[in-house]
Amino acid sequence: MARKPNRQLVLKPQDLYLLLALVACGDQEMTYPELADFTGLSMSEVHAALRRAEAARLLFFEQRRPRILKPAFTEFLFHGARYAFPPVRGTLVAGVPTAHAAPPLNEHVAPSADPPPVWPAIEGSVRGVALVPLYPSAPQAALRSPALYENLALFDAIRAGNARERALAQRLFEERL
Repeated sequence: MARKPNRQLVLKPQDLYLLLALVACGDQEMTYPELADFTGLSMSEVHAALRRAEAARLLFFEQRRPRILKPAFTEFLFHGARYAFPPVRGTLVAGVPTAHAAPPLNEHVAPSADPPPVWPAIEGSVRGVALVPLYPSAPQAALRSPALYENLALFDAIRAGNARERALAQRLFEERL
């Protein structure tokens, strides 16, 4: 007996990564090639990510431009994304600080004696515990865009931080949206 294929759409890490990049862009209009260049994704990945996000009702298209549905996006980001994209930790490595060790949270959270969470990266100057980034090109894109860096770090605090760090990250995200 032949099996029926599963046609259920599933969000991928690059979908959330692209949504966080759109938040970082603010009201700036970006074409697909500009989004691909900004995020380090291919054009086909950008297109597919936007279509999956639209199917999940996290964004819509207005005059062929993607617009985030802020209530749905906020609900998913705060209550579902950390379960859909759980943190993956590694060993001590050199990398780029993230979560509570990166802006804007590092201004509100006192440093501890524990090594900070970092995205493993050659460009990184901080030694800490590896936290696998949401998408492989995220650290390089974050170093080019402070707003994207802060969004990705806040998301890492939501998915990997303690209760206080998660609450602070959510409050700071709400101010951005």
